[in-house]
Amino acid sequence: MLPVTLLHVLGDGRFHSGEQLAAQLGVSRAAVWKAVRALRSLGMPTDAVRGRGYRLQRPFEPLQAPRLTAHLSEAGRSLLGDVDVHLALDSTSRWLRERASQGAKSGSLCLAEAQTAGRGRRERTWLSPLTGNIYLSVLWRFDHLPPRLGTLGLALGVAVAQALAARGVEDVALKWPNDLVWRGRKLGGLLIDANAQAAGPCSVVVGFGLNVHLPDPYRVEAQQPVVDLAEIAPDVAGPRNRLAGVLVDALLRALGTFQTAGFPAFARAWQGLDAVAGREVEVRGPTASVRGTACGVDADGALQVLVDGAMHRYSSGDVSVRAA
Repeated sequence: MLPVTLLHVLGDGRFHSGEQLAAQLGVSRAAVWKAVRALRSLGMPTDAVRGRGYRLQRPFEPLQAPRLTAHLSEAGRSLLGDVDVHLALDSTSRWLRERASQGAKSGSLCLAEAQTAGRGRRERTWLSPLTGNIYLSVLWRFDHLPPRLGTLGLALGVAVAQALAARGVEDVALKWPNDLVWRGRKLGGLLIDANAQAAGPCSVVVGFGLNVHLPDPYRVEAQQPVVDLAEIAPDVAGPRNRLAGVLVDALLRALGTFQTAGFPAFARAWQGLDAVAGREVEVRGPTASVRGTACGVDADGALQVLVDGAMHRYSSGDVSVRAA
């Protein structure tokens, strides 16, 4: 695919003339221009200057399976299945769910440089431009439906936050049910798609997105306070293959731990990372909202909120911190 090859060539951030690119890639200059437009359409900021050629507005390291998996631990590699990296998909989770139905191995991994229909909770759009963020999904198969499967997203949030902290990213917290936040601004998120039967095997596809480089126009489009890793920890934001490898390793090992020990293995750490515990919050559901004091999660992963002296539990909803 020409846009993929061009992305690798332009990744150095330098100008390359159309003539040189055409000769190097063995195509016409018109084909080069078409590939540049394809990259732009996916969100990649690209300059075209007469007499100088084309360049990406900043250096870019494309994801590559061999370079990424080199950063997995021995334990992580033992849990890894097949790895597929794409320039663009509608959704890495949708792609992996289709492969799961065709018998894909547990631990299979799908990454994309961009998504055209990335999905968050409640079918919301997850902004997924080609700007250097991390978009990936992991397939995991359980022999039997694990107890309290609804807590899996909480457990994996702990794993990602701890992996980032180990790399020196401070102040990352978890906002129930599935957001990674940094000082109140969204840094990333998880989404779990489960295919389960009460008395049979179970598979889940874990979708994960992390803002690494999110240009200002996309921050405005997000319509909520957001942040990227390049802003808070630029030394961790690259190399991207190392970052992606570290995060994949954390997810795989956490899935293995959850399979054997469940959420109790993560519960104490989650409490320490809880972004809303003890704070006045509003919980918005499909038909109503309530206000109260967040009091952590229970054994099933439900949010506990103290409302007028009575404890309520919520298994779904959107949470926001009320202004003091």
